[in-house]
Amino acid sequence: MANSTTLISILMGIFLLFFGAKSDYIAYNNSAKIVLGKLNVHLVPHTHDDVGWLKTVDQYYSGANNSIRGACVQNVLDSVISALLEDENRKFIYVEMAFFQRWWRQQSPKLKEKVKELVNSGQLEFINGGMCMHDEATTHYIDLIDQTTLGHQFIKNEFGQMPRVGWQIDPFGHSAVQAYLLGAEVGFDSLYFARIDYQDRAKRKDEKTLEVVWRGSRSLGSTAQDDPLLFDYNVQERVNDFVDAAMSQANVTRTKHVMWTMGEDFRYQYANSWFRQMDKFIHYVNLDGRVNALYSTPSIYTNAKYAMNESWPVKTDDYFPYADRVNAYWTGYFTSRPAFKGYVRVTSGYYLAARQLEFLNGRSGSLLKTEKLANALAIAQHHDAVTGTERQHVAADYTMRLHMGYVEAEKVISSSLSSMTNTHGKTETSYEQCPLLNISYCPPSETLLSNGKSLVVVVYNPLGWNREEVIQIPVSIDEVIVQDFKGREVESQLLPVTKSSLSIRNDHLKAYLGKPSDTVIKYWLAFQVSVPPLGFSTYVVSGARAGARSVMSSAFTVQGEVNSTVEIGEGNLKLLYSVDGGKLAQYINRRNSVSAVVEQSYSYYTGFSGTDEDPQASGAYVFRSNGSFSIKSEGKDSLTVMKGPLLDEVHQHPTSWIHQITRVYKGKEHAEIEFTIGPIPIDDGAGKEIVTQIKTTMNTNGTFYTDSNGRDFIKRIRDHRADWDLEVSQAIAGNYYPINVGVYVEDGKKELSVLVDRAIGGSSIMDGQIELMLHRRLLHDDSRGVGEVLNETVCAFDDCKGLVIKGKYFIRIDPIGEGAKWRRSVGQEIYSPLILAFAEQDGDDWMSSHVPTFSGFASSYSLPDNVAIITLQELDNGKVLLRLAHLYETGEDKDLSVMTHVELKKLFPNKNINKVIETSLSANQERAEMEKKKLVWKVEDSSEEETKVMRGGLVDPVELVVELAPMEIRTFLVDLEYIKNSVFNNSTLGKVRN
Repeated sequence: MANSTTLISILMGIFLLFFGAKSDYIAYNNSAKIVLGKLNVHLVPHTHDDVGWLKTVDQYYSGANNSIRGACVQNVLDSVISALLEDENRKFIYVEMAFFQRWWRQQSPKLKEKVKELVNSGQLEFINGGMCMHDEATTHYIDLIDQTTLGHQFIKNEFGQMPRVGWQIDPFGHSAVQAYLLGAEVGFDSLYFARIDYQDRAKRKDEKTLEVVWRGSRSLGSTAQDDPLLFDYNVQERVNDFVDAAMSQANVTRTKHVMWTMGEDFRYQYANSWFRQMDKFIHYVNLDGRVNALYSTPSIYTNAKYAMNESWPVKTDDYFPYADRVNAYWTGYFTSRPAFKGYVRVTSGYYLAARQLEFLNGRSGSLLKTEKLANALAIAQHHDAVTGTERQHVAADYTMRLHMGYVEAEKVISSSLSSMTNTHGKTETSYEQCPLLNISYCPPSETLLSNGKSLVVVVYNPLGWNREEVIQIPVSIDEVIVQDFKGREVESQLLPVTKSSLSIRNDHLKAYLGKPSDTVIKYWLAFQVSVPPLGFSTYVVSGARAGARSVMSSAFTVQGEVNSTVEIGEGNLKLLYSVDGGKLAQYINRRNSVSAVVEQSYSYYTGFSGTDEDPQASGAYVFRSNGSFSIKSEGKDSLTVMKGPLLDEVHQHPTSWIHQITRVYKGKEHAEIEFTIGPIPIDDGAGKEIVTQIKTTMNTNGTFYTDSNGRDFIKRIRDHRADWDLEVSQAIAGNYYPINVGVYVEDGKKELSVLVDRAIGGSSIMDGQIELMLHRRLLHDDSRGVGEVLNETVCAFDDCKGLVIKGKYFIRIDPIGEGAKWRRSVGQEIYSPLILAFAEQDGDDWMSSHVPTFSGFASSYSLPDNVAIITLQELDNGKVLLRLAHLYETGEDKDLSVMTHVELKKLFPNKNINKVIETSLSANQERAEMEKKKLVWKVEDSSEEETKVMRGGLVDPVELVVELAPMEIRTFLVDLEYIKNSVFNNSTLGKVRN
């Protein structure tokens, strides 16, 4: 977005007044280097090119739609390269590889050679190096790794370079994961950013602590005129301004080095003009002699700072929430555009699974690749993309790109499963998937069964451990039977489809497919599946035979009885609802004797619209409440309860525009809450921000914990900041934090945990309570540059309505110290849901003519409970990119926060592992080489010993066992050789791979 921090203003504001006098050529000396003993001003020319915001990616690159914003990245790069080639002393840094890669592919071989020379000489330096400058609040760590890897691989392959500096100057607050994972673990020696809370910045300027050593993890530890013939000759005046500004900045930082970022959004379209002015400044400032000015880069500046041997203050935790002034907390974007945030999360997990299947089946046998989804997901991590702070047409463009990538990945998954289930020599089966299953639309399950044909369901598990789950598919008949691959009947249950679900289905099919469905569904069919690690299992659904059919759920409505309760839950977990209040009242787990009074409700904040005295409104970025209002039932409180052998459901309608289903599965000890919200009413002229609260009687002492990009959980204290004395101007918004995976509170006896299915904002506004913001619809812009109101609508046949959001969150209460196991394991399951593929049964011999079950691991092997595979991908060069992540922090769990081991030989059965190379997180350099080059910064208060950091040891080339310490992610390039004529493993029933 606009307003990147910059000090270029010194060069601006003087008009060129030329009266026809003759000007002579002046040769400027811009070759200055660092001068010891002087104040060195490092001028860093750069452009900040948003990968979509006010315009789409394509529009920004080509310069289209300049009525919105006069920006053309293609011109920027053309112009910059020309200016650099003109003068070898000039330097420039570039960040966004999505743009540079596109530009690069359009250049001639001759120009490419010249650009490579600029890179090798250090004139042009790639900083950050990801496909975009990603957001740090609403992004998942796997997406951050993937998008950074894409950019770093491009730079390595084309230029042989490895970026060593992070450059996050525009995101709206900064995460701990950015510091240690997307910083140190990719080989960065420094990270530069611009946006921190205005109160924090003021204190740091006073104390000279704007530059710090950041330990993000507890576990891993205008123009100047110099022609005297011009009427406004002003060299000395501008030199004085330059020196004054340099001295001023030197007073708030340490050492005799300061850095000025010479650029802003989409600058340098006319690069020679910019560089000519900087040439002049370097020339005249250095003639003046009071300070030393030089062309520089963040790498040069970092080296200069390091050489001063200064000790630096230490920073822990993160820089959230961010406020740029009083009453302006940028915490609304944590939830803005929740549908898009949900789609990003869905496609992220899907991309992970597609790469796995692409590898397991063998890329050589697949013409359909996953690159399109990779690129779409990469730019979706941009700080004006997944954040929801872009204009509506740009959000639609991001969504279209994700959809196109999803379609290609869908082909990869279907073709891979087709090949892998095919018995050698048989015709491969065509599989369908149901990407609109979330709106109850799945043509294969609806039509096949209604035609009397059997439905084959292949269920793929992307996780490294066995999963026992209940899946649901829509069906049109009420007599069905489910069998596993051995022909055994599987327990199943039918649940009536609600009017709310049918309404959403019909509205969205009209909006997105342009027509209603050809079939009428009546039920959800739920059945239990068991799926091996990194593998699949097959189930057959058919019309019921006499004496065997799915159990129909019993359904009843309860209403109005004073002091009575209704209990749901067929297993250990029981939820009690108050009949007269229609709300959740008590949570009981009979296995661990946990019992708690719990209430769940909805309310909304009205968005502040601004006044003459204080115009700050609530908008896409900023959350500012103008009051809180409970959402009370519009009629009599009632509960519709459905009970059955696999799960119980409670259906509630707090209002006509909120519908909620609470599910308790027999084999699970958490509650799943599925909410449908919208269209949010705005007839009263007020924007609204919808929240849900889960309240208990726990005494949590103003403390709660939220995840950092899905990794570490960070301690939050209400109305408190660790680094400065907070003056609270917005009691609600100032206590909101980003939540990507979950949030929890504890009181020394119990833990209340909530997991989410997408990035949202949340808090604990009162003790014992967790609050989640689920949806926003606003009527005013918040004046942060987007210039558009966050008022999403969906139109079908000229009928436009406010956007309806459907999502889930999950609740569990544990004895103290036991909640981490649930948060970590179920958090992985939410991110990587089971993938369903459907086919028609060919006669009655499906199981004998197909491979019905498979695991990518050696027989009976699964990953330890504290480890996940977050990348398994065959690269273009045939090597396999493997990332293993330890899921627990130090001290988080008494059993699982320990060193653990993974046997690589069992991850790759029937394959020879020729070589294993450990690399940096972005796989652009060997880890050992990266560690040798890494700068070790001195810190203040070194008398306080840092917690000893555990790291896994080197991988023995014979034993091939990987050690993983808490929170450690290890990345490997694996060189494999397939053993000819070997079977996948014994679960494939003879599947051969040649």
